Amino acid sequence: MNAPLVWIAVPALLGLVLFSLQPRPRLAAALAGILAAVLALAAWQLPLGKVITAGAWSFTLDETLFVLGRRFTLTDEMRPLLTGIYALAAFWLVGAAAARRGYPAASLALTSVALMTAALAVEPFLYAALLLEMAALLCVPLLAPPGKPVGQGVLRFVTFQTLGMPFLLFTGWLLAGVEADPGNQTLVLRVSILLGLGFSFLLAVLPFHTWLPMLASEADAYAAAFVFLMLPVVVILFGLGFLERYSWLREAPMVYAALRTVGALMVAVMGLLAAFQQQLGRSMGYAVIGETGFALLALGTPGGLPIYFATLLPRALALAVWAMALQIIHEHTTDLSLRAVRGVAQKLPLAATCLALAHFSLAGLPLLGSFPPRLWLWSLLSGQFGWMVIVSLLGEAGLMVGGLRTLAAFVSGFDNWRPHLSEEPWRALLLATGVAALLAVGLFPAQFLAPLARVPEVFVRLSP
Repeated sequence: MNAPLVWIAVPALLGLVLFSLQPRPRLAAALAGILAAVLALAAWQLPLGKVITAGAWSFTLDETLFVLGRRFTLTDEMRPLLTGIYALAAFWLVGAAAARRGYPAASLALTSVALMTAALAVEPFLYAALLLEMAALLCVPLLAPPGKPVGQGVLRFVTFQTLGMPFLLFTGWLLAGVEADPGNQTLVLRVSILLGLGFSFLLAVLPFHTWLPMLASEADAYAAAFVFLMLPVVVILFGLGFLERYSWLREAPMVYAALRTVGALMVAVMGLLAAFQQQLGRSMGYAVIGETGFALLALGTPGGLPIYFATLLPRALALAVWAMALQIIHEHTTDLSLRAVRGVAQKLPLAATCLALAHFSLAGLPLLGSFPPRLWLWSLLSGQFGWMVIVSLLGEAGLMVGGLRTLAAFVSGFDNWRPHLSEEPWRALLLATGVAALLAVGLFPAQFLAPLARVPEVFVRLSP
């Protein structure tokens, strides 16, 4: 038995099979979620490259698979990453069943996750850029289903993802020269610029961020949340692989300085734009920009790698709750402008409350899930980079102002308010569970975030 077959080929093939379940969208999403959960559990429990004994039966999950001369390798050290990727996918797919987004969402999402996993496993790494491009293209029908016009946000998303690919390919071509002559500063500078531009396009780094709020306002909220959740995580893991592989890049102080500076600026710009935003979908897009900024800020801070991984759980919970609540509200309103959602808490009190709490969580409100990792990061920055703490706090304050404006619109214009739940039971249960999890992570961070903080041990050369 072979590990790449289990965690890449099986979900990709099942995704193609599930595409035939057009009349049963929720069944397709449920089956895809169950498979993703099983793969996450298997990655957590089964060692790779070692003999596994189950009673009288023993087998080995080989780490390497050769396909057309290309090698796909999933090592035992990558098991935490596999567990996290498929756990996030299972989390989204279970919600997709309740959110009525089973077809073609389930099959496309599962296949794209398999392609993202293949991008982390393929050697030579140049093919990872092609696999990431294929995963991005698979997300297009997810964001613009058949019969729905393709919006400007989707087109810009595909354009920027495609523009990032040639920069990474050119980087791979030049890296052979850098390895042969690492003292050639001109060549090192060229490679660094190309690499930075490539990842800037893929991660929607300023000024290539414009598709995020556009996509969040045009596409289905829950489908957009899948892209916002999965793609940046895999791209950042791919980037960490570069730092792990090349010592000249890992030991360059300018790389970490650039990450910190760009991350701080992204958080500040996010706060400024979110504070004056009039559309709820675009507000979610700006919050995602801020999350990417915090990720870059953490990765550029000495000792900040565990903080990045600690942010993944509260980010996933907040985005899923925000997207599902946003979708429920959109089903009962003409649009998602603040004017259109005035008084919506009277009709949909649970959805309005959960959306506000998810918004405040990503804004770093104490007692909610995203606050402990932010506090940890600010404590590391306060010694040498105090101005970045101030800038990021201002950005969080801007996002908080946006959340307060949203909450004010929700509760305005009440007339003889009689609270009642209009949400469907399954969706109401998922919303309540997500908010309860956000509160639990915020109140007990050591129990929930400490295991995630140990994931960086996968990157041996980057771990402190």
